[in-house]
Amino acid sequence: MKRYGNLYPQIVEFENIYLAARKAKKGKRFRDNVLEFNYNLETQLLRIQQELIDKTYEPGNYRTFHLRDIKTRLISAAPYRDRVVHHALCNIIVPIFERTFISDTYANREGYGTHKALKKFTHWARSTPYILQCDIRKYFPSIDHEILKQLIRRKIKCQNTLWLIDTIIFI
Repeated sequence: MKRYGNLYPQIVEFENIYLAARKAKKGKRFRDNVLEFNYNLETQLLRIQQELIDKTYEPGNYRTFHLRDIKTRLISAAPYRDRVVHHALCNIIVPIFERTFISDTYANREGYGTHKALKKFTHWARSTPYILQCDIRKYFPSIDHEILKQLIRRKIKCQNTLWLIDTIIFI
């Protein structure tokens, strides 16, 4: 299995962080925190870049709230500047992990999503009498983080990138 190194320079490139800011604001550009961040965009992005280079970046506090649609779910939302960092990281590491996903994984993937999942569900519903539809309650908090760390480290060997992943997910 190939392990990827030297990813961090790509993550901290200004162009990558700028692209991350554009992705993070998609659908949210008129929210107060996004407008405030984008008012001094270049300064904010340079600050993020420097914190990542110096490894002084620390995630902010998540805002938690309950979302009520079909069922009540507890949502934890990262501060906007952290979402920019998340996108900067994902811009580089998602292509590495993308190849390992099965074709019927639809959540949070480019070119996939609710409509494609529904189309596939309809196909299977018409062609077989058995379908399992499930939602695992509180999935992420229930994941064994040590196993997750091991799986990530099977693909990524860049110590600086692993530091950022650990900072975001495991702290």
